[in-house]
Amino acid sequence: MPLLVVPTPIGNMEDITLRALRTLREADVIACEDTRRTVKILSRYGIRTPLLSYHAFNEKERAQDIAERLSRGETVALVSDAGTPGISDPGYELIRQSLEAGYEVDVLPGATAVVPALLLSGFPPHPFLFEGFLPKRKGERRRRLEELRIFGGAVVFYLSPHGPGKVLEDILDVLGNRPAVILREISKLHQERIPGDIASLLASLDEVTLRGELVLVTGPAAMTRDTPREDFEEVLLGVLEEGLPEKEVVRRLVEEYGISKNKAKRLLLGKKREKEAL
Repeated sequence: MPLLVVPTPIGNMEDITLRALRTLREADVIACEDTRRTVKILSRYGIRTPLLSYHAFNEKERAQDIAERLSRGETVALVSDAGTPGISDPGYELIRQSLEAGYEVDVLPGATAVVPALLLSGFPPHPFLFEGFLPKRKGERRRRLEELRIFGGAVVFYLSPHGPGKVLEDILDVLGNRPAVILREISKLHQERIPGDIASLLASLDEVTLRGELVLVTGPAAMTRDTPREDFEEVLLGVLEEGLPEKEVVRRLVEEYGISKNKAKRLLLGKKREKEAL
């Protein structure tokens, strides 16, 4: 019998297909990322299929267990906390191993954050690139962003609500100040669209705390502009002469020239040192 990959709602509990509900009801067991999250869906629709935990930390062990079930003719439904397993959630290795072992695998269509975010961004959808979560380590993240610089379309990123500023800083430094939109809590009651560019979105993080699931869509690279270093130096000289606080100087550079806050701080520090050396 098959391994059935079943998408689940990313927010609104009504965003689940009739086929998905039937599959969950008829399966012998449901392999799920978090049993507590899956129970809520099953309870809502009166489904009592047994659950088996399957997440990033027990993937190898559970894959063997599931393979044995498939070999006995059982039907296994695979779900994640939200969306489609195997994209930005555990599941890819199990799917790959099941296909290589000759077991039947099917993937049901269903809820996803990618398409709503792309269309709500207002950027041309052709072409676009789905990146998902960038690497957690700064060096790896920046190397991956360097590879994305040559892509000429919209890029869809997933952002963790914990420390999205660090990721935005790197995107701004490497890709430049592209037009961008943050979509928050897609399909949920408090869905929010925050348009602007990477620099303005980064600056806004100082004023608001973004909670929940975040999707960042950046516009095409052709829409960006580069500002010569000479312009930065002229601006710095002018604002330093005005005697403005450092925070205000940094804010102006970020908002008016689309550079990252860290870069603005470095430029400011360098200019101050030059001035003190005179």
